Amino acid sequence: MMPNIAQKAVMYTVKDLLQPLVCSTSKSVQATPFTGRRIHFVGIGGSGMSGLAHMLIDFGAKVSGTDRTASPATHRLSEIGATIRYEQTAEAIPAHTEIVVCSAAIKPEHPEYAEAKRRNLEIVKYAQMLGRVMRLKHGIAISGTHGKSTTTAMVSHVLLSAGKDPSFVVGATSAQLGGSARSGAGDYFVVEACEFDRSFHNLHPRVGVILNIEEDHLDYYKNLDEIVESFAKFANQVDPSGVVITSATDENCQRATRNAEAMVETYGIDIAADWQATGIRRFQGKAHFQVVYKGKKMGRLSLSIAGRHNVGNATVAAAIATHCGVPWDQIAIAIESFKGADRRSQVIGSANGVMYVDDYGHHPTEIRATLLALREHYRPQRLVCVFQPHQHSRTRFLLDDFARSFQHADITIVPDIYFVRDSEADRKAVNSGILVERIKENGREAMYIPTFPEIVDHVLRTQQPGDLIVSMGAGPVCEVTDELVRRVRGSGPA
Repeated sequence: MMPNIAQKAVMYTVKDLLQPLVCSTSKSVQATPFTGRRIHFVGIGGSGMSGLAHMLIDFGAKVSGTDRTASPATHRLSEIGATIRYEQTAEAIPAHTEIVVCSAAIKPEHPEYAEAKRRNLEIVKYAQMLGRVMRLKHGIAISGTHGKSTTTAMVSHVLLSAGKDPSFVVGATSAQLGGSARSGAGDYFVVEACEFDRSFHNLHPRVGVILNIEEDHLDYYKNLDEIVESFAKFANQVDPSGVVITSATDENCQRATRNAEAMVETYGIDIAADWQATGIRRFQGKAHFQVVYKGKKMGRLSLSIAGRHNVGNATVAAAIATHCGVPWDQIAIAIESFKGADRRSQVIGSANGVMYVDDYGHHPTEIRATLLALREHYRPQRLVCVFQPHQHSRTRFLLDDFARSFQHADITIVPDIYFVRDSEADRKAVNSGILVERIKENGREAMYIPTFPEIVDHVLRTQQPGDLIVSMGAGPVCEVTDELVRRVRGSGPA
């Protein structure tokens, strides 16, 4: 039996979450814990921060904030009543501010952070405020080492298409969604739940998803066991009247959800699971498959985005939407029309028989899955991957896995490692040249070219009709394919 998560619960405490109320359709019919509160955001233009600020304005807060530069997000916030300054100084915090919300990038020495401390204001991280806001909605939190952004975007798209008017915060932008965050009038709040810094421990959702669990963020966690324990705490925070959805094949997921109070449902492809995707057929550029829930045929789905892993993500999205009361025919239409999220196998352009794609993949499993999906979906004559490693520490900890991740690429080009959150010891312990040699030892062609301009020049000299060039990584490696497209279309060097 499915848990009834489609009933409205306006949540001011975890206990209140268990008391369903009548659904509301207006953003401003009742007071909230944020009504009249003066809340200041440091870094208000960020995707998550701007969406959160918008929601707090809708909940009656008086919002101010700063950022380095103006953007469409800050302009929208100004239009609905936020006071925004583009000088990040101590004086930027208004006189009667009560709470200061900081993005993860803000350090204690930041002038606004230091001023908030001096004035003894309440300082909260973005994830902490996200958790407080979630208590006012039906929370849907999607976690996992891989696939979070795509699945969060897909769920948001399905609920939007079904007229549920959800709020959401996605870790990637999507033109189809109008950006990466939205404040809706409906009951559902869909968020990407990140395990780094144990941020997702601030969330108490009605629906919790754990797509997969692998070693990552080993600059923060000691080992895989500690990562699994962190996901277990997240699972235990899902409302007991709700549901946890997790992989039927991932042993780490099974460990993490073993003691969850909420009902646990599994998903999988062509294996025994509560939610099964079966009979995958591919034609006309789409994957077509049947979804079965506990032995009952729910219906067929068609998926336009590439990759077997996205069949799993679509099955999870369909499961969540079903639990939210969306009819299957609406789910099927929405999933077929979903175009993906930016930097997730995103086609940047094509010219002279060459296709240029960009992807955010920065973990070995993501790289393998994405390269296989690109090869199967587009069938290029050659697949050339420009991979920028993200963090020296991640590259060092997962070096053997990275070295085996490029079996589906004909050529791999590696620039210098993107330096972030690393120590000097990490920086000295590994470099891109070491990774390239390890890739070669695994029988694949690879080369180290230090800078993006050098890579662009090399690719332009050597590319051939039938090639697919993919830039890949969590850093700014997308600049390579952007520049390639500009150059081949006649714009010349940027």
